[in-house]
Amino acid sequence: MRLEDLGYNNNLEKFRIDNNLNSFEIGRVIAEHKERYIIKTDKGEFEAEITGNIRFTAKGREDFPAVGDWVALTTYESDFAIIHKILPRFSIIKRQAVGQFGEIQIIATNIDYAFLVQAVDRDFNINRLERYLTICNSSKVSPIIVLSKIDLINEPQISEILEKIKIRIKNVPIIAISNESRDGYDTIKTIINILSAWFFRCWKIYTIK
Repeated sequence: MRLEDLGYNNNLEKFRIDNNLNSFEIGRVIAEHKERYIIKTDKGEFEAEITGNIRFTAKGREDFPAVGDWVALTTYESDFAIIHKILPRFSIIKRQAVGQFGEIQIIATNIDYAFLVQAVDRDFNINRLERYLTICNSSKVSPIIVLSKIDLINEPQISEILEKIKIRIKNVPIIAISNESRDGYDTIKTIINILSAWFFRCWKIYTIK
């Protein structure tokens, strides 16, 4: 596993060099559990904690690591690591923390695309979908709408839902899928493959330049 496979690029490498972080390893946060983090590096996965300096200088939630962050860290043989610095983020998906006025909940960082999944049966709510789209737009993340469980309703109902979405939401891809019939699976796999190919093509072009 290379760091490039996880999304590492020349901008992050330049930041690492410019900020004298050469003595540290680089990894990406893939999980968070009450200020304990799982970091993926080119050597494997490590359970990590932040330094006391990060903890005591933090002014808010955004100063702590989040899923998706690139971090400079020191790793140890016991699969444990210490996080020393968070590298710059190019996007942050965040929202108001539930029950905590003024507090921000970070969902993920450094995300290019977000799949917004909603079932089309009883739980479908276009207002909720628009709230998710607002979060994506404010976070500089490109959304893709995925409608699931289409096998639970008939074709006219599916068409009606699609029409409602297209009237209120413009220029956002929509994919309708079913776990039962596998309808839409080829489409969503194709999109994922295209996005993956686009990422690696951009990485190679940027590296050549």
